Amino acid sequence: MSNRRSDRRAPTAAEREARKVFRDTGAKVPASEYERDQQAFHANRERLKAERLAREAAVEHKPKT
Repeated sequence: MSNRRSDRRAPTAAEREARKVFRDTGAKVPASEYERDQQAFHANRERLKAERLAREAAVEHKPKT
């Protein structure tokens, strides 16, 4: 019975660097249509919320005449 762990060799610096590059590239998978729609929805919601809060703050700080 052979010990498979001892049959492995340590990766070289070039192999480690290649894995790092490919791992980083793989993480940037294009979003699906649903994910893009969700991101657009949330961005729009946050924009509208900021505008609403700005309007409300302007009304509260408006001097009464």
